[in-house]
Amino acid sequence: MVNSEPRRQFRSALTPLLDQYVELKHACGHRFHGGFAMLLRFDRHLLASGLTSIELPRDMTREWLAKRVHERATTHASRVATVRRFAEYLVRLGYCAYVPDRRLGPKTSGAAFTPRIFTHEEIHQLLQAVDELEPTSFAPMRHRVMPEVLRLLYGCGCRVCEVLHLRVEDVDLDRGVLKIRGAKFGKDRLVPPATALVQRLRTYADGLDDRRPEAPFFPGVRDAPWSPGGVYRNFRELLLGCGIPHGGRGNGPRLHDLRHTFAVHTLLRWYQQGADLDAKLPVLATYLGHCSVEGTQRYLHLTAELHPEITRRTNESFGDVIPRRIGP
Repeated sequence: MVNSEPRRQFRSALTPLLDQYVELKHACGHRFHGGFAMLLRFDRHLLASGLTSIELPRDMTREWLAKRVHERATTHASRVATVRRFAEYLVRLGYCAYVPDRRLGPKTSGAAFTPRIFTHEEIHQLLQAVDELEPTSFAPMRHRVMPEVLRLLYGCGCRVCEVLHLRVEDVDLDRGVLKIRGAKFGKDRLVPPATALVQRLRTYADGLDDRRPEAPFFPGVRDAPWSPGGVYRNFRELLLGCGIPHGGRGNGPRLHDLRHTFAVHTLLRWYQQGADLDAKLPVLATYLGHCSVEGTQRYLHLTAELHPEITRRTNESFGDVIPRRIGP
């Protein structure tokens, strides 16, 4: 996969090791955009602080990691974690490096984020509302783009960046297959949408002005793809119009919750069809682009929590398919 990181360079005494660390992340399949940006700012701090030797001093590090005014707890925690991992890397290579304590980050309750799973009725409301969107001067194509984007997020469980990065050549409407390129961990995969959605995409594609293979399938302004921010703003408008409450920044519903909803609704449908959910997990994992079924298995927990009767009836037929969740 081509590295799309900005061509900004590290400049401190740790430049060779920072470059090596970033290359290692890329080699392991991580895009590392956010981590690269944070390390770049950390590098500028070390340079301004006068670091001249290959080491990671305690005082310089703690000064940069201090909590900033109005900084979100999640951002602070991310800075601490990013620098800690790089420091651990230096130590493994035999260099003198201060490894920040995890307690430097914000205290949390330890509770994991719980996705917002939409009901079937809420999905019906959202799809009906998105089909009624009108174009605006700021988004003259939203009435055409948003209905198909929303259906791909829910109907295929795609990540929003995967949908918006689709090019014309990635959407094979003859075979009814989407090619998702360079997804999480650098994996490509093929996703076959439902027949009805393929037909909708054909109708949408017939109205595209630019049919060059490399052109964005969902074009925005200046030949660029539609932006995630634009999709999110319209999504919030749809939630408001449907009377679906939003918990505020960071509390959802999020666009990514449509992917979670797809997974839970798929498992629910398979259960209602009498399928062995445990045997179906590899199928769902492949469709979603997960590296293993471990990441997919959490959807079994979510499905069972939302529909408690599934645990009892599934275990009666197949044994303890849905293990009890341990911890928060």
